[in-house]
Formats: sequence, structure tokens, C-alpha cells
Amino acid sequence: MADTSPELTTTSAQRRKAWSWIPSLYFAEGIPYVLVMSMSVIMYKKLGISNVDIALYTSWLYLPWVIKPIWSPFVDIIRTKRFWIVTMQLVIGAAMAGVALTLPGPDFFRWSLVFFWLMAFSSATHDIAADGFYMLAIDDSNQAWFVGIRSTFYRLSMITGQGLLVMLAGQLEVGLDDLPLAWSITMGITAGMYLVFMLWHRFILPRPATDRSSRDDRSVSVLSGFVETFTSFFSKKGVWVTILFILFYRFSEAQLVKMAQPFMLDPVELGGLGLTTSEVGFIYGTIGVLFLTLGGLLGGFVAARQGLKFWLWPMVIAINVPNAVYLLLSLTQPESLWILNASVAIEQFGYGFGFTAFMLYMIYAAEGEHKTAHFALLTGFMALGMMIPGMFSGWIQEMLGYQQFFVWILIATIPGFAVAALVEIDPEFGKSTEE
Repeated sequence: MADTSPELTTTSAQRRKAWSWIPSLYFAEGIPYVLVMSMSVIMYKKLGISNVDIALYTSWLYLPWVIKPIWSPFVDIIRTKRFWIVTMQLVIGAAMAGVALTLPGPDFFRWSLVFFWLMAFSSATHDIAADGFYMLAIDDSNQAWFVGIRSTFYRLSMITGQGLLVMLAGQLEVGLDDLPLAWSITMGITAGMYLVFMLWHRFILPRPATDRSSRDDRSVSVLSGFVETFTSFFSKKGVWVTILFILFYRFSEAQLVKMAQPFMLDPVELGGLGLTTSEVGFIYGTIGVLFLTLGGLLGGFVAARQGLKFWLWPMVIAINVPNAVYLLLSLTQPESLWILNASVAIEQFGYGFGFTAFMLYMIYAAEGEHKTAHFALLTGFMALGMMIPGMFSGWIQEMLGYQQFFVWILIATIPGFAVAALVEIDPEFGKSTEE
């Protein structure tokens, strides 16, 4: 006989309901991050902004994610997580519309950056609320069941932002022969999409009783608890080695990621590869995301078998050594899209595989009484480790040229190897408990 207990019935009904909002929520979570961190770089490059300014100002957009752990207690205190989700989707859509409206006008770079910063701050706040709401709106068994679903739709948002939207802008560039208008229309379409998200989630998100503001009864305890967890984090044994690892493990990648797409877009006579916007969108938004995902999946699989300590050095090598493909591309400047796709696939697969060690180590370093809060603090350091190197990458590239810049990128892998040699990891950490 089938089990018709109230608990099972509630879980099944909750799961059916969750299909109506979890996929759309995590798709909506990923798009603004991709627009701020990746699509903005391509857009500004096509609109004639220098590599120095692109790297400096788009790297500053990491700041909301750097301070997210500090801001998150106030999200709990001020209003419900449901309120923040709906409101931030509205603000994100308005910021996208602001970018769309400013691009065709004078002084577009300054004003569009203002709206991108608003989008970044709203997106970071949306992340806090969405992840918290996910844990409140469904029970533990459904949380585990939907982990893969939310991850899949977040990846789909990356394909949409880095791939489909960039390819759309590229097609509009050709069809309209007007670059600012092409990107303005693309951003306008995305803004309309967020209006739909906001309206959908306004009506479809559940209203769990546990989702309530803590300002009336727990604001003091929330803030004091934050101070306690912050203090306990810096009291951990080896915390400064942990911070160095988080800041420098991706030191090379943080610089490469800001200049890879400008390198693809710059004309051959300037040392670039002379690709179109649509071609770059396809390479990074589809092939790149696919192999990034495959690398991550393989990394998780092998780490579960032998543990993080066993795979740390292969993963350090994987995230750093494939950066050499960009040096080879700058030396040969191939015209074959097959070669370019294969090169990016190798680099992104290595990055996905090597990033597994980074994420697992953050989980390992966060272990303890306040592991959720400590992990949030580590993600702030992670964003800082991407922001600061990215800020000066454009200046280095313009000073050296692309070939010498990619030589520097290989030299910049040394800190990643050095910090990996400093960390101590339990040999059993990360191993699956299943036989």
C-alpha cells in the first residue's frame, strides 16, 4: 500500500508547487550577475571604451558581492525575504531599462555604470533573499531534491546572458548598423523580461509563516549574532592562510577574465582575433559554459572519491596551466572558429575542474558552529579576490600588449600555487560516505 501519511502528502504538494517558482527564481538570479560581470565588458568594448576603463570600472561592480555578508543581516531585519525578491526584481528591471536609455546618449559610459552599479547591488541583495527564501519555503527533503534544478536553471541563465543576449546584440549590430541602438534594444528586452519575472513572482511565490521581518523582536540579537560570528571567524586557527588562499588562488584568472573577451573582439592589427559580437557570444555563452559545467561536474565526482587533499594539486594545475591557450592564440591569431572554440573549451574545462577545489576548501574552512555565516564571509573575500586584480588588468594589457599580457598571466599563476602549498586539509574531507 502507498504511504499516504500527511508528511508525504505535504512534501509532494510542496514539490509540485515549487516547480512553479524555483526554476524561474534561479534563472532570474543569474541573469543580472552575468550582465554586470560579463556582458558589460563586451558591450563597452564594442562601444569604444578602452581596456583600462573597462577593467577598472567593471571590476568595481564586484563591490556589492564583497560587502554582501555585511549587508545580509539587514535584509533579515528590514522586511521579509519575499518582499526583497519581488522588489529587487523590479529594481533590477528598472536598472536594465536605465542602461538601455542612456546608451544612445552623450556621456553614456558614466550613466550606464551608475545603473549597472544599481543592478549589481540589487542583484546581490536578491541573492541573499532568494537563497534564504529557498530554505524557508520548502522542507529539507525538497531542498535536497531541488539542488540540481536550481543549479541547472542558474547555468541556463549564464547561457542566456553570455550567449543568447550577446548573440542577439551582435545580430542587431549587423542589421541596424548602429551599435548603441543595438545594445540599447538588447538591454530593453532584458528589462521587459524582468518585469515579467517580478509580476510572476509577486503572485506565485508562497508565503511561508517563517518568512517574516525580525526588526520588531530580534533585530538586536541578529546584529549581536553577526558581530559574534564575525569575531569567531577571525579567531579561527589558520584564518590568515585561509584568507590568502581565497584572495590569491584565482589571481591569474581574475585578470584573464576581464581581458579574454576584449582580446577576441579587438582587430588582428591590434593583436586581437577580430571576432564578431555574435561569435564571441557563441564561444563563451555556449561552448564555454558547457565545458565549465563539465569540468565542475568531473571535479565534484573525483573529489567525492578520494577527497579534496588528494585532488588539490591536480586542480591547482587545471585552473592555471590552461591559461596558456590564450598566449598560443595571441601568437598564432588563428582564423578557424574550431580552434578558438576548442581553446576556450580547454581553458573553461580546466577552470571548472580547478574551481571545485576552491569551493570545497571554502566549505572546509567554514566548518564549525557558525559555518553558514563564515561561508558567507568567505564569499565576500572571494569577490574581493576577483575585484582587485581585475581592476588593474586593463592597464597591464595596454602597457604590455596582448602577447606579453598573456605571458604575465602565466607568471601570475605563481601566487595560486604558493597559497595552495600553505593550506592544511584533512585527508578525509570531501570523500563520499557512500560505499
